[in-house]
Amino acid sequence: MKRTLLSTAAAAAVLLLAPLPAAQAQTKWDMPMAYPATNFHTINAQKFADAVKAGTGGKLVITIHANASLFKANEIKRAVQTGQAQIGEVLMVNLQNEDAVFGADGVPFLATDFKESKKLADAAKPVVEKKLAAWGMNLLYAVPWPPQGIYANKELNSLKDMEGLKWRAYSPATARLGELVKAQPITIQAAELSQALATGKVNSFVSSGSTGVDTKVWEHLKYFYDTQAWLPKNMVVVNKAAFDKLDKAAQGVVTAEAKKAEAAGWAESEKLTKGYLDTLAKNGMKVLPPNAKFKQELAGIGKTMTDEWVKSAGADGQAVVAAFRK
Repeated sequence: MKRTLLSTAAAAAVLLLAPLPAAQAQTKWDMPMAYPATNFHTINAQKFADAVKAGTGGKLVITIHANASLFKANEIKRAVQTGQAQIGEVLMVNLQNEDAVFGADGVPFLATDFKESKKLADAAKPVVEKKLAAWGMNLLYAVPWPPQGIYANKELNSLKDMEGLKWRAYSPATARLGELVKAQPITIQAAELSQALATGKVNSFVSSGSTGVDTKVWEHLKYFYDTQAWLPKNMVVVNKAAFDKLDKAAQGVVTAEAKKAEAAGWAESEKLTKGYLDTLAKNGMKVLPPNAKFKQELAGIGKTMTDEWVKSAGADGQAVVAAFRK
């Protein structure tokens, strides 16, 4: 009897020390993002992460790191590519210097509303996925910002009025736009914009109403021109090796929830557009359409930049524009 009791106790000890079954193992992913936790892109990503956790029964947990707290905006792509982070959100136009095709939706006045932007996104998607695959990443989903307008510290009636402005740039396209209007482009990422405005480092920029609300831009600038120049997209990418390590069921959950996040993000961006502009106006900003002369001059800038982009993107750029205009 004594030997039996000892054997039972020993067996129990072995069971307690044994590792948990593989089915119960938990995978953790870090997801760096460049924008505040209150931004609609970040909120959408958090819902995606929560849905993935629920759908995998807690086997895959994605932790959101908002407001460039883990990696700066221009570091996120590299972090995901090298596996320092398994998943992350990247502003597509920030990759234009690495491959021109990523600048498609940053070309002014090429696609100026949600319907056109979706058409352009669909036209570019096969090329974008191919480029990302060559870098060891998969595209999960992409969501647009509201249409871009021009913020300034003074009234703008023509391109002449933009000369000499201290212009915040966040991508190659916005820097080029600043050059063409004879402003002074200064690279400032989203997390640093409020401070740059407060110190007077910049006094103008092009962005969405969402960015203006995030930064309380009315504390520093008083004019917003609703030029609807373009709708840049944030894309969520995943390290291919990390994705491939998931079992098929978990991969299916991630892919399915990414599709839902994309649809929800597009709908939310469009829904929020008017509300952001209303918030700017309620806080004392003059929200205006560009006058006829200014609009025509900006359209000329857009044509120049479209031609430049197609030339730099080569055959890929020509294919994207042809599919978009089809």
